[in-house]
Parts: sequence; C-alpha cells; structure tokens
Amino acid sequence: MSTVIAIHNVSFDYGELPVLEAINLKVEAEEFLGLVGPNGGGKSTLLKIMLGLLSPRQGHVEVLGKPPKVGRLAVGYVPQFAAFRRDFPVSVEETVLMGRLGRTGLLGGYSREDRRIARQAMERTEVQALARRSVGTLSGGQLQRVLIARALATDPQILILDEPTANIDLRAETDIFDLLKDLNAHLTIVVVSHDIGFISQYVGQVACLNRTLLCHRTSGITGDVIEQLYGMPVRMINHITRSGQEQGDG
Repeated sequence: MSTVIAIHNVSFDYGELPVLEAINLKVEAEEFLGLVGPNGGGKSTLLKIMLGLLSPRQGHVEVLGKPPKVGRLAVGYVPQFAAFRRDFPVSVEETVLMGRLGRTGLLGGYSREDRRIARQAMERTEVQALARRSVGTLSGGQLQRVLIARALATDPQILILDEPTANIDLRAETDIFDLLKDLNAHLTIVVVSHDIGFISQYVGQVACLNRTLLCHRTSGITGDVIEQLYGMPVRMINHITRSGQEQGDG
C-alpha cells in the first residue's frame, strides 16, 4: 500500500489560540479513516490544511506526494453544510455537474464527457432517478447522496467528508455509510464524525483529535480512550447494526 496523505509534525493556531499541535498522520491508499473528536478539537482545521486552504505554522503536508494545493485536484470534498440555499432553483443533475467545474472549459457549457461522468456519479450514489428534481425537494439523506455524487464527479482518488450524516436520521446515516463502504473498494476515504461507536463498524482506523492526535485500530476503541479524548466521563451505548451485532458508542 502507498501513502496518499502524509502529515508531518503539523501545528496551527488562530492568532494566539493553538488549535493543532505536532500532528503526524499517514493515510494509505484505499484506507477508510474516521476522524473524531470534540467540537473545537481541530477536525475541520485539519481538513482545510489537507486541502491546502490553510497553511500550517509548522510542519508540512503531502497529498499524493504533492503540496496540498496541487494534490487536492485528485480529492473529492463533501463539506459539512451545503454551500448553496436549499430553495435555489437548481436540479440534482446540475448540482452534480458542478463537480466538473475547473475540470472542463466553461466556454460552450459542459461537454459530453462531463455529462457521462456526472451520470456515472449519480448511478454510483443511486440518485439518477432524481436527476430532474430540485435539490430543495430532497430529504436530508437524498441531499447527502447528491453531494457525494458531486464530489465523485471530480473523478477523485481520495474522498474527504466533513460530518456527512449530521442532521439526518439513523436509517439514512446507515445508508450513507453503506454507500461509503462500497466506494472504499476503489477510493481512499477520510470521514469526520462524532459517532465513534457507529463508524467503528465501517472504518479501519480512528484518528482521535483534540489539539493533539492519536490513532487507534477500531478494535482498540474503549470507554477509557473516549474519556481521554473528550476529557470527561462517558457511558457506552450499544447500537444494533443491520447484522444484528452490537457496537459501543460513547
């Protein structure tokens, strides 16, 4: 396996407020990594550094062996909140085609190849039947699938998602992570989540971030680990998965 994201001794602060301290992380090709931690722990900041949107005060980052601003061209990104109004009159197909912006010449509109890639992305996320629907009419789970399709339309090698299941119900959350598990057969996936117990049944490794970072295989996640991460006592809650197995959660 080859390393596709390498973070070396990265520190970052907003003015005098330290956010990240001496972060080291390697993400391997076709790995499924969960990034967890409390609010304000630095998760979104670390994603922005991976994407080249912020520069670290110390250390450096490589994405596919290149600086993030170059390597991010091979990264599909799903933000925590959609960057458009839900009542904006745009269809599902038009939204997915936005993933081709910057990868196609705008003069003359989208090419036949752009539309083929967009259709393929909608098929992979099972939203092709919604192509003509306005995004404002979609459920939360449907919208997340569309946003994932938009990210796939960039034809990425790496997919980064910032809390893709925030504000959707458990069934839709399960459906989204089942989809991500399928996509992981060909893509490296990094996903931010608060639900350690839930994502443990999908991801191979959990990176626990609260200014500093510790990585654990999912089998090593315990109540003590979660308590150390969040800095407070926790209680374990069991999720019943589709397979009937119980998964612990903090």
